[in-house]
Amino acid sequence: MAHKKTTSARVARKASKLLRSKQTSKRVKSVAGSALTQKHKGKKKK
Repeated sequence: MAHKKTTSARVARKASKLLRSKQTSKRVKSVAGSALTQKHKGKKKK
């Protein structure tokens, strides 16, 4: 059975910002990366 929970766009934006920050710890970056991998990938806008 597939996992149906996904990360919200709001949380994904914050996770992305944390990953780009040089001051963020490795543990926080690990959690942020995990959140982004669970982000729903919708159709690309034209």
